[in-house]
Amino acid sequence: MQYFAGEYDVIVIGAGHAGSEAALACARMGMKTMVTTINLDSIALMACNPSLGGPSKGNLVREIDSLGGEMGLNIDATMIQIRELNTKKGPAVRALRAQADKKKYSLRMKKVLEDEDNLYIKETEICEILTKDKKVSGVITNLGAIFHCKAVIVAAGVFLNGKIVIGDISYEGGPNGLFPAKKLTGSLENLGFEIRRFKTGTPARINMKTVDFDKMIEQPGDERVQCFSFMTKGLKLEQRSCWLTYTNEKTHNIIKENLHRSPLYTGGVEGVGVRYCPSIETKIVTFPDKNTHQIFIEPEGLDTNEMYVQGMSSSLPEDVQREMMKTVPGIENAHMMRTAYAIDYDCINSTQLKLSLEAKHIKGLFFAGQINGSSGYEEAAAQGLMAGINAVLGIRGEEPFILHRSEAYIGVLIDDLVTKGTNEPYRMMTSRAEYRLILRQDNADMRLTEKGYKIGLVTEERYKSFINKKKNIENELERLKNTTIGANTNVKEYLKRCESAEIKSGISLYELLKRPEITYLSFKEIDDNMPPLTFGEAEAIEILVKYEGYIKKQIQQIEQFKKMENKKLTNEIDYKSIRGLSMEAKQKLSDIKPESIGQASRISGVSPADISVLLVYLEQMRRS
Repeated sequence: MQYFAGEYDVIVIGAGHAGSEAALACARMGMKTMVTTINLDSIALMACNPSLGGPSKGNLVREIDSLGGEMGLNIDATMIQIRELNTKKGPAVRALRAQADKKKYSLRMKKVLEDEDNLYIKETEICEILTKDKKVSGVITNLGAIFHCKAVIVAAGVFLNGKIVIGDISYEGGPNGLFPAKKLTGSLENLGFEIRRFKTGTPARINMKTVDFDKMIEQPGDERVQCFSFMTKGLKLEQRSCWLTYTNEKTHNIIKENLHRSPLYTGGVEGVGVRYCPSIETKIVTFPDKNTHQIFIEPEGLDTNEMYVQGMSSSLPEDVQREMMKTVPGIENAHMMRTAYAIDYDCINSTQLKLSLEAKHIKGLFFAGQINGSSGYEEAAAQGLMAGINAVLGIRGEEPFILHRSEAYIGVLIDDLVTKGTNEPYRMMTSRAEYRLILRQDNADMRLTEKGYKIGLVTEERYKSFINKKKNIENELERLKNTTIGANTNVKEYLKRCESAEIKSGISLYELLKRPEITYLSFKEIDDNMPPLTFGEAEAIEILVKYEGYIKKQIQQIEQFKKMENKKLTNEIDYKSIRGLSMEAKQKLSDIKPESIGQASRISGVSPADISVLLVYLEQMRRS
C-alpha cells in the first residue's frame, strides 16, 4: 500500500561517490535534500580498488576539491600512502595517487553526510521516478512510500539489475555482497531512456599474513607528504607500502587452458567491459606475446589484513583463480579471503543528457556516475558534484553551470559522455584532454575556486586562502622579473653546482629560472630576499616560468576553441531540413541536439564540411 511520506527539494538515488557529492552540494546550497541507499554501510563504498587518483583522475579530485566538494578532504583524512606519479615527466601528466583505508574512507563520508544541515539519509530502494508534464514530481520506494520533490539525481552506480559472475556461477547481487536494485530500470525505460548493459570486475583479496613480501619489490610512499585538498595543512601520515610482483609463463598457461571456463568467452558475461582496466584473462588473450604482467599487492586499511591483488581482475572459476595465484611470486601460498568476480549492470545512453547532466526530455531529472556509462570513483564524484549544482540551479530557475573542455578535466569528462557517448565503461585519461598543460593538478584551485565561490560551495576560509596564494604567486613572479643578479663569484659557483652555463653579465632571476637545470628553491643560494612561500606556490611559479611559451600557445588555442563554443545552437533547429548536411550529420545532430558549434564538431560522424554548412546556416538565420 502506498502512502505520502514527505517532500524534499532534491532526492538523490544512491549514496556512492557520485551520490555523496551530489547530496552534499544540494544541501550546502540550501536545498532540503534526501539521499537514499540500499544499505547505509555502502555510503562512499570503495567496492573495487583501495585508492584514489593517478593520471587525470588525480586532476579530477583536485578539481572537485577546488569547487567545494568533499572527496579531496575525505581521502586526505583516511589515506595510508601517497605518491606522486610521473615526476620525471612534464607537469601536465604529473599526478597524485593515494592508498585509502577503505573502511575509514566510507565511515568518514557517512559522518559528513549525517552532520550536514538540510541533508537526510534513508535506507531504502527507489523503484519508480514520478513525472508530471515531462517534469520530475517525486519517487516511490519499495515499501510504498511516496516522496514529492522538485529534482531527482540518479546515482545508482552498478546496482541496477546487478549480476555477479564467477565462472559458470552467476547470481543477482551488487558489489561486496550487497543487494541489487531490481525495479528502477523498468521505470527508466518507461520514461524513454535507452538502457545498456556494461560490465566491470574486481580482483581477489588475500590475507596479508600469508604473503611472502621477500619475493616482491616494495613500493613505499613519498617521503614528502602531499595532499589532494588545497585546505589540508601539515598532515602527519603513517604510510603503508604496496608491493610489486609479476605473472609468468606458468600463470598464463593456466589461464589459457581454462579460457573455455571464462564467462567472458562463453557468454556468461552480458555487458561490455572496461577497455583500460581489463581482466587478467583479457590481457593474456589481447597481448599473447607479453611474457609478464605487473601485479600490485595493496593494503586495504590499517586495521585489516586484507590486501588487494591489483592487476588480477578476473571472472574465472574460483579453483582456477587459486591455481594461477600459486604461480605468482610472493602469493603462492596466499589465502584468498574474497574471490574475484565480474558484475553486469544496467546504465543509460549518456547522449540522452544535456551538458548539465539533466535529461533532455524530462526537466529536473539528472544522472551521475556509472549509470552514465563511466567507471571510477573520481569520475563518479565529479559528475555527482556537477549534477548536484545544476539540480539546485535548475530549481532556482538559473542558468546551468557548465565547465568547458578548456576549463577542467570535469568538462572533458562530461562533454565526452554527453557528446560522443560511450560503448564501454568510460575512463578518464590525460590523453583525452586537448589542453592538459593548462589543466594541471597544481593549478586546479586557480582555475576553479572563484567559480565554486560564486556558486556558493566554496567557504570564506577557502576563498581567502585562494586569494592569498594567488597574490603570493603574482607578487613573486613580478619580483623575479625585476631582480637582476650579476656574474659574481657566488653566482658563478652556484651555476657550476647546477651544471648550468656561465653568465657574462646581469640576468634576471626570471630568465635564469627558464633553464631546465635550475630550480626555484635553489635560488636561496644566491637570493637573500626569497619570500616564505609554500611548496605549492613555489611549484606553480616554477611551472609558469619554465613553460611560459607553451602555456601562451595553448591559451591562444583555447581562445579559438571558445569562439566555436560561443556560437550557440538551439533545440528548435530542424537539422533534417538544412541543405548540404550529410545524412549521417542530420541524424546525429538531431539525436544529440548540441548546444554549440563547438560541441557539434565533436560528434562522431559530423565532418568539417558539415560544420561549414552549419556556420553558413547560422549566419543566414542571423541576417533574417
